[in-house]
Amino acid sequence: MAAASPQEQKQIIGKRLYPLIQSTHPDEAGKITGMLLEIDNAELLHMLESREALADKTQEVVSVLRAHSAKEKS
Repeated sequence: MAAASPQEQKQIIGKRLYPLIQSTHPDEAGKITGMLLEIDNAELLHMLESREALADKTQEVVSVLRAHSAKEKS
């Protein structure tokens, strides 16, 4: 992975994150993964190693999505 460009690293990380997120948020996995990929690679790698860190950040993203969705509906 170290030999890959930062963009290639994002793709590799995204492919590993997506199934983990899909297991808990199947309907929003693509959107959540895309939002998480805005984070720097070092933090993303940490989230792949720590399920707790991934769960925390995923909940943060879900909260943002729900708040945004509620704002659009009003």
